[in-house]
Amino acid sequence: MSEPLAERMRPQTLDDYVGQDHLVGANGVLRRMIESGRISSFILWGPPGVGKTTLAQIIAHTLKVPFYTLSAVTSGVKEVRDVIARAKQGRFFQEQSPILFIDEIHRFSKSQQDSLLGAVEQGVVTLIGATTENPSFEVIRPLLSRCQLYVLKSLEKEDLLKILHRAVDKDPELCKRHIELREYGAMLRYSGGDARKLLNILDLIVKSTEANEVVITDQLTESLLQTNPLAYDKDGEMHYDIISAFIKSIRGSDPDAALYWMARMIEGGEDPQFIARRLVISAAEDIGLANPNALLLANAAFDAVMKIGWPEGRIPLAEATVYLATSPKSNSAYLGIDAALSEVRKSGNQPVPLPLRNAPTKLMAELGYHDGYKYPHDYPGNFTPQQYLPDQLKSLRLWHAQHSPSEERLYQRMLNCWGDRYKE
Repeated sequence: MSEPLAERMRPQTLDDYVGQDHLVGANGVLRRMIESGRISSFILWGPPGVGKTTLAQIIAHTLKVPFYTLSAVTSGVKEVRDVIARAKQGRFFQEQSPILFIDEIHRFSKSQQDSLLGAVEQGVVTLIGATTENPSFEVIRPLLSRCQLYVLKSLEKEDLLKILHRAVDKDPELCKRHIELREYGAMLRYSGGDARKLLNILDLIVKSTEANEVVITDQLTESLLQTNPLAYDKDGEMHYDIISAFIKSIRGSDPDAALYWMARMIEGGEDPQFIARRLVISAAEDIGLANPNALLLANAAFDAVMKIGWPEGRIPLAEATVYLATSPKSNSAYLGIDAALSEVRKSGNQPVPLPLRNAPTKLMAELGYHDGYKYPHDYPGNFTPQQYLPDQLKSLRLWHAQHSPSEERLYQRMLNCWGDRYKE
């Protein structure tokens, strides 16, 4: 059976490698390192299909060193130790350490990552890790401190077209057919900047056409991919693009667009809990005090999905989506807490005013703790003016109402209570 097109077209040298000029271009840090003949351990962070594995293989081939590879999905501590042992045995006459490439290193547990530390620190192996997740959150600090971090970017349109034309012109199998790239917009759109996915799409189109002459158009691509799982990659960049479109449609009060993007996620196999969590966040961040019921409904939808699962779970998710999209919007609470956090970081630990302090002991009471506190429920309207902020910040304003119908009532109450302090 023939290798997949993406594997047949995998570059073998840096000159054939497409993209990432900031790393492997004429003055790129990795190119300079490779040309010097020695590399240190590093981690490649970037979206799927931008050349992380290919780059590791090219480095090993160029330096002519043993290349070991592990997948964090299928390998445990035992496999890591076995590879390290083999690397030790095969390094007697090697100037450069063998390369250990670990794909999806973010999925390694702490114990698995711990098992790498000694070998990396002693130079038994040169570690090259690949991850689609932020290493700061997923890779343990001792291992991260022993590795450089290089960020790979999504491939640009020009990069993808170069890969596409090279495959059509140079792949031995495709050269047997007459292929015309009449239109390629849909191919680029479905690939989402992922070179491997782009080549898989090209391969699918060619194999689905029996005639020797293949004319690729957007209509042909869309007809073949409309039910194809390639249209949504829940672990890749399109995952983040579509959830972003979903949330922005809710924020922009467009229920039709919000339902469409949610349907895209459902059809693509997205975790329903992920969708439900984002609805809860949106209810708090974007609807907020303009409609406090939104957070209640989003939470109820989350609970319903947990109880009833798929496919019926789509109904409460849709109900919450439409409700949030059609609700009035306010981010005053979101802005307020961010302003408060900023003030705390700037002004530090300001002392709590004495009337607000707890006085559980006689000594504390004698020192004036709690002294002068006015219990609001003892006053008309359950309110009386008194200072609640630290002395240096007593005039601080953090929450600013946005005057939606619901929030306007809250604002008017604050005006009645505090007067000029709340005049905008």
